[in-house]
Amino acid sequence: MSTPRLHRLFAPDGNCFDVAVDHGFFNEGPLLGGIERLDRALDTLIAAAPDAIQLTPGQAKRYQERPGHKPALVLRTDTANIYGSSLPSYVYSKMIDGAVETAVRIDAACVVVNLFLLPNQPELHGQCVRNVMQLRAECEKWGMPLMVEPLVMQPNEKAGGYMVDGDVTKIVPLVRQAVELGADVIKADPTDNIEDYPAVLDTAAGVPVLVRGGGKVPVKEILERTAALMAVGANGIVYGRNVIQHEHPAELTRALMAVVHDGADAEQALKLLP
Repeated sequence: MSTPRLHRLFAPDGNCFDVAVDHGFFNEGPLLGGIERLDRALDTLIAAAPDAIQLTPGQAKRYQERPGHKPALVLRTDTANIYGSSLPSYVYSKMIDGAVETAVRIDAACVVVNLFLLPNQPELHGQCVRNVMQLRAECEKWGMPLMVEPLVMQPNEKAGGYMVDGDVTKIVPLVRQAVELGADVIKADPTDNIEDYPAVLDTAAGVPVLVRGGGKVPVKEILERTAALMAVGANGIVYGRNVIQHEHPAELTRALMAVVHDGADAEQALKLLP
């Protein structure tokens, strides 16, 4: 683990808001909403100044070539084909070659990889475990922080391939597995009941936890959820579609930054929106 790189990812208060715009990696048209022209989306996000922006290798290089100060880069290292309305006959989660060397070369602050748990897909889970193990070894070699994304998913036919299963009894063991595999940062699902989230934080055993946004929800709901999660001890959030598909993504980014870093509640944050 590289503490200097983590200090670039997390603000001095120990919290982080990472905006994920890596959805184009997954070959699903509906995930491209708001990032059809990623260069324009990045212009907006950079101006709004979240702590970090999460990108794929193809776009991360272009991002880092932009002059001037920018949010820290989180590099997505894996792609998968599990986000459709039904699963294909062959499912995979594959890492890019030389992921950590690429991250070092383009000055990323962190790399991120999935740890999927889908119903009746043990081989996919095994692929993910192996991916995390390989990345952990490379991250140790190069001093790169590793973010692991333990995702408990509902059946594709039920939830369209991109909805979390918020059952705390499923989330807690998967988060702990990510910790035991060597995660420096956890990006975890929200629980159905926010009052259950301290169990997720406890099982992370001191590893900082950023909460995944999941499917798109009304803005008031996402602000209320974020405030509640921060109140119980989360270290921040990783949101994608809830930001980039909003009518005013820059203003929503600033509102969420106020929740994550200034302790704003949902009503205070809503006042920052047009």
